[in-house]
Amino acid sequence: MRCRMHFAAVAALNIFLITGCSSPQAQSGAPVFPPVPVVVAQATEEAVPILVRAVGTAEAYSTVEVKAQVAGPLMSVKFTEGAMVNQGDLLFEIDSRPFREAVRQAQAAVAKDGAQLRVAEATLARTRAQLKNAQADAARFEQLSKEGISTRQQEDQIRTAAEVAQHSVAADEASIETIRAVLESDRAAVEQANINLAYCEIRAPLSGRAGNLLLHPGNLVKANGDNALVVINQIKPIFVTFGVPERYLNTVSLQQSRQKLMVEATPDKGTEHESGTLTVIDNAVDSNTGTIRLKAVFENKGGHLWPGQFVNVVLTLDTERSVLIPSEAVQVSQQGSLVYVVKTDQSVEPRPVTVGQGVSGKVIVEKGVSPGETIVTDGQSRLFPGAKITTAAPADPKAN
Repeated sequence: MRCRMHFAAVAALNIFLITGCSSPQAQSGAPVFPPVPVVVAQATEEAVPILVRAVGTAEAYSTVEVKAQVAGPLMSVKFTEGAMVNQGDLLFEIDSRPFREAVRQAQAAVAKDGAQLRVAEATLARTRAQLKNAQADAARFEQLSKEGISTRQQEDQIRTAAEVAQHSVAADEASIETIRAVLESDRAAVEQANINLAYCEIRAPLSGRAGNLLLHPGNLVKANGDNALVVINQIKPIFVTFGVPERYLNTVSLQQSRQKLMVEATPDKGTEHESGTLTVIDNAVDSNTGTIRLKAVFENKGGHLWPGQFVNVVLTLDTERSVLIPSEAVQVSQQGSLVYVVKTDQSVEPRPVTVGQGVSGKVIVEKGVSPGETIVTDGQSRLFPGAKITTAAPADPKAN
């Protein structure tokens, strides 16, 4: 529309001159049209971020299939489907009566082993006392035999009794070791029974959002069955995977080695965004699409990202010095983008420009405008090459 108005203004000027209806000022060479009131701004050179835009998919930071570790009837469910659960929260209860009985039996076996151990230790103490007495008798009879007081037969009998007592002590010590081994085994059985009893209460292994309930109370569950009871997705934090053209691979790898690269993700057709950091660069380029897969992690405090959701991703690679102008200064013509540049005599000239990405209400001018030049930001519809202008104050957005 602005181009049509521009051509109409030029056509009107030509008709005005051809028909000879010019004013005395026109015949004397003075401007025909009064200065056009416009709003202007200066092109500035600023440090702007180098952004790469892509479409990504949110993925759960961790996914856990909750299964039973012991078999038994499912007694109750302690959570609501689709609700947030915290690590350690009770989710399910399995009938614990058989496991409590197993604990009592294991504890009874330990008590029995303890009593047997005490009996064996007492027997060992008595046998050691007998051994000590037999060894003393053997030493005494050996001396008497040397003095010729006792007979050889008596000495042999006393020595044999001492050897028997010594073997009895060894047998009692081995019996004690056996009982102690059995005791340790039964203690382990108690621990295992307590673990199985604890497994009757199934608790959340992590904090996240629970999915649909896949098994209802009253059903018989199997230990480590094929089907999960519920699936929990951890969404705080959360991953977002996205692909960028392979031409950015070297830059991304270099910048990632120097610093953490910032990533912003906005749900499709959403306004709230989440900020995160790049964590993973895939080890191969997808030959089908010519892209490299990247993965970023987001704290997702606002909960705006959801597993499986498509999101718009903006990856900040680095910053560079660029020329910026207000985005409203750029006009579109049949030849491409152009801006009206104000010259020193307060006249304007249309100049073709090459624009890049937008940055906070401004656009990067890659070619066509230099820093410090004045450009028109409002009122371009009444301008034509060489038109004189007068600057007006920009409208205050707070006035309304």
